[in-house]
Amino acid sequence: MYHSDLIDRAIAERHGDEGRHPDSCPALVLNADYTPLSYYPLSLWPWQTAVKAVFLERVDIISSYERQIHSPNLDMKIPSVIALKQYVKPSEYPAFTRFNLFLRDSFACQYCGSPDNLTFDHVIPRRLNGKTTWQNVATACAPCNMKKGGRTPEQAHMTLKVPPIRPTNWQLQQRGRAFPPHYLHETWRDWLYWDIELEA
Repeated sequence: MYHSDLIDRAIAERHGDEGRHPDSCPALVLNADYTPLSYYPLSLWPWQTAVKAVFLERVDIISSYERQIHSPNLDMKIPSVIALKQYVKPSEYPAFTRFNLFLRDSFACQYCGSPDNLTFDHVIPRRLNGKTTWQNVATACAPCNMKKGGRTPEQAHMTLKVPPIRPTNWQLQQRGRAFPPHYLHETWRDWLYWDIELEA
C-alpha cells in the first residue's frame, strides 16, 4: 500500500467519509434488478465513472458517501451505490482463467484441500492428449501436482474431491459470495449477501 493511501485511510477513519480521498470512494454497481453486476471481482466503478453515469442518466443513486465533490456549478456527494436503469443480461459462462478456476475450486487443492501454493493440474495429462479445458483442469497445490506428475489420478492413487466442470457465471458468483472483499463500505452491505451468519 502506498504511503498516500495509508494517510487517506487514516483521515477517513478519523473523519468518516468526509475525509476520504475521492479515489478511495468507488461505487458499487447494481444491475437494474438491484443485484451486483458481479460478486467476484466485485462490480465497482471509480467515482468519476459513477458521476458521469449519473449525469448521463444511465444510473440511479441508491446511496452516497459523505465525501462531496465541488465545482463552480456543482456540489454533490459521491455515489457509493448505483443501479443501472437498463438491465444488462450477464453472459452464461465465465472466461477460462486461472483466477476463475481457483474460484470454482474454492481456492483449495482438489486433492488434499490445501489453500497454499496453488497451481493447476491437467487431470488427464497433456502427454496423454489431455486438453486444457474446464473439464480437465483442477486446482492443485504444488506438492500434489508434483506427486501426481504426468499420471492420471488413478495411476497416482489420488482422488479428486470434486470432478472438474465448466461452471456457469451464476455458479461462480455464488462461489464468490463466500470470499468477500477485504473492505466493504457500510452502504454496500444491504446489497451484498455474503455467506455470513445473520445477527438475531
